Amino acid sequence: MNAQDIRQKFLDFFKGKGHKIVPSAPIVNKDDPTLMFTNAGMNQFKDFFLGNQVPDNPRIADTQKCLRVSGKHNDLEEVGIDSYHHTMFEMLGNWSIGDYFKEEAIAWAWELLTEVYGLDKSRLYASVFEGDKGENLDPDEEARKIWQKYLPDDRILFFDKKDNFWEMGETGPCGPCSEIHIDLRSDEERAAKSGAALVNMDHPQVIEVWNLVFIQMNRKADGSLEMLPAKHVDTGMGFERLCMAIQGKKSNYDTNLFTPFIETVEKASGKKYTFSYELSAKSDIAMRVVVDHIRAVSFTIADGQLPSNTGAGYVIRRILRRAVRYYYSFLDIKAPFLHKLVLQLADTFKDVFPELDAQRDFVSKVVLEEEKSFLRTLEGGLKRIDALKLKDNQLDGETTFELYDTYGFPIDLTRLIASEKGWTIDEAGFKAALAEQKKRSRADAEKEVGDWHDVMDTKGVAFVGYDDLEADDVKVIKHRTVVVKKKKQYQLVLNKTPFYAEGGGQVGDTGLLWFGDEKVEVLDTKKENDLIIHFVKKLPENIDRAAKAQVNKTKRKLTENNHSATHLLHAALRQVLGTHVQQKGSLVNEKYLRFDFSHFQKVTDEELAKIEQIVNTKIRENILLGEDRSIPLQEAKDAGAMMLFGEKYGETVRMITFDPEYSRELCGGCHVDATGKIGLLKITSEAAVAAGVRRVEAVTAGKAEAYLNGEMAELKSIRSLFKNPLNTAQNVASTLEENKSLKKQIEKLLALQAKSLQSDLKANAEDINGVNFVAAKLPLQDANAIKTLAYQLEQELGNACIVFGAEVKGKPQLTVAISKNLTEEKSLHAGNMVRELAKEIQGGGGGQAFFATAGGKDANGLDRAIAKAKGLL
Repeated sequence: MNAQDIRQKFLDFFKGKGHKIVPSAPIVNKDDPTLMFTNAGMNQFKDFFLGNQVPDNPRIADTQKCLRVSGKHNDLEEVGIDSYHHTMFEMLGNWSIGDYFKEEAIAWAWELLTEVYGLDKSRLYASVFEGDKGENLDPDEEARKIWQKYLPDDRILFFDKKDNFWEMGETGPCGPCSEIHIDLRSDEERAAKSGAALVNMDHPQVIEVWNLVFIQMNRKADGSLEMLPAKHVDTGMGFERLCMAIQGKKSNYDTNLFTPFIETVEKASGKKYTFSYELSAKSDIAMRVVVDHIRAVSFTIADGQLPSNTGAGYVIRRILRRAVRYYYSFLDIKAPFLHKLVLQLADTFKDVFPELDAQRDFVSKVVLEEEKSFLRTLEGGLKRIDALKLKDNQLDGETTFELYDTYGFPIDLTRLIASEKGWTIDEAGFKAALAEQKKRSRADAEKEVGDWHDVMDTKGVAFVGYDDLEADDVKVIKHRTVVVKKKKQYQLVLNKTPFYAEGGGQVGDTGLLWFGDEKVEVLDTKKENDLIIHFVKKLPENIDRAAKAQVNKTKRKLTENNHSATHLLHAALRQVLGTHVQQKGSLVNEKYLRFDFSHFQKVTDEELAKIEQIVNTKIRENILLGEDRSIPLQEAKDAGAMMLFGEKYGETVRMITFDPEYSRELCGGCHVDATGKIGLLKITSEAAVAAGVRRVEAVTAGKAEAYLNGEMAELKSIRSLFKNPLNTAQNVASTLEENKSLKKQIEKLLALQAKSLQSDLKANAEDINGVNFVAAKLPLQDANAIKTLAYQLEQELGNACIVFGAEVKGKPQLTVAISKNLTEEKSLHAGNMVRELAKEIQGGGGGQAFFATAGGKDANGLDRAIAKAKGLL
């Protein structure tokens, strides 16, 4: 059974059990501040478990793209070493939100695995929670009794909280779980040793296939547990492991999910994959790294996360660079290669994850440019290693960490290079430097989140901010305290709110809450999943009291200008540059707008002018806002609405239209009711921000007017400098040309002056111990002229040591030039000499053995420095 059939049978099975099949959420998690990436199938359903939302069907199933690069068994540096761990993986899952519980979850799991997939029942084991006296939790006898219908007691195993009690995080919904494991060893191995002894022992052939979580409790911030009002089921089955079990393979990488890609790598490298895992060749490990990592990189880029130096983008860059390191070092592939796999990956997954296929050229281009950049860095790291001078042939921990952190060398690659050179590595020093970096990262991210304190019971939060910027009779539903870097913040959830929560590039609203005469300032508004949270300076004294909510009207209106202008700009970019333009990020606030989009070359001035002209025409047309606040997603698609890759859309969406023939997008943000309110748009900059991604920044309304006024004032002041105020550009060009001509004349005069000096200096050279010594304070004020004179005089004299002092642009400068033969025969060193002389001018400097310079503060010391030079020689 191939992987595609295995996936489809899972979805069909649960559809037949009354489950709603939903698409995968983006692998990049934008709605939950506690997660960078979707790391489990349940992430997108978190609000259901927390009670913030109610699903239209309590039974749900899907296959979810997940990414894990930290935590138990998920260290990035270990992926590829064994046969079954990955960065990106698919999680097949079924959920019950307050509907069925343990009986059905276990029965259906058994039915699917044994009857639909045909797995050998004698190879299956089930684990259940053994209880925890410290937490006052009883063993899960309910689950054990259900499993006894399908398995003998010797294959129902009890395990502790570490293995069989699942928690969403430090706080939140949790509960006991029951894992299904399979023993894939040979019959001989099974006869020699029972699989029961190998469950949860990290044996590569005795593996967990499915985890059935029974969510029935809530972990509070103080560590205590409370029962939830409803019980839920959350299951997760690793698709890659399931394929391995069904296809009878010894590794995930041997399934048809990976073998076509391994074959491509074999052809490119000329090396054969051995399918051996106990003593894997480096080339085998490298192939597994490459075919695993390209999945993680490609799907995250397709979902909107570009490689960068911070946050989630840094994680993706690390994964990509690790793959490059492995193919460069162990597969002898020296040119960019990963990008070639993107198209093959897009073809493989186009029916299940079509977002990659829709952006295949863009993703491939981004990967290619990242590869090119890192290959240059990698070569720099190898040169850094070649230039090292070691003590006792040991590579110290700090340098090893520098290679890891700056040049992207994994410790295993550095170990390999060191062994080839006969070096050892200070492993303890490296680990200490790595631990210190992690400690700094943890300190930067230090945050304590308290429990929510319920004030009133209500279902859902009403957002009224599209229509009103004020709301009366507002009640606090719940509140909590958050400590960030030892500073307290307070967060409120209201039963209704006009405050827009940050999202879709638009910043969150600020404003005031009035509890009678008491004023509480709202500093920001954000979303946590779908919960609107208000950040405030303090809690109101009477939190039960009804309040009046007031959004900062000026800020919101200016933000609306910029958000609507962003839609007009997006449409104009596509009209001028082509329909390949897709939004790749945006920022919309009250000051300006920033729009990132896919495009592979600089936007020309002519194109920018055309884009700007189109937008301003649409502004002057005063187009009325068309808002479909809640329409079916399919209806919006049929209407031609622009949808953004990496966004999670529900079954109903909000569609914003400014002329059906011009701009129609799915958007949850705030907009002007007619484009004329924007007034004017002025593009202020255009630049590259990543491979294949350009960024435009612009201002609107009063800010655009101020920007143009500033530009006009500057132009006016430039015009005033010329006798003829007309033809300003021609006047400036003439002045620049004249300046260039005068500079050349000055250079010629300086050269003549230096030539004249050269004869005098040569005549005054002294012979000191066989060295032609020249020291003088020069009247020259150009550093290049001084350098040229020093080189020419050294060439003419030979066997020379030359020391010059001069005032360059009002500051003292020393120059030392020494013939190369003297640096070897007499160990003279210009850098060492100039550093000593610079003390006389209160400065410092350095350079090479044959040439060095120094600058300082005290020009009066130049004569002392020149006099001192003779003594040093």
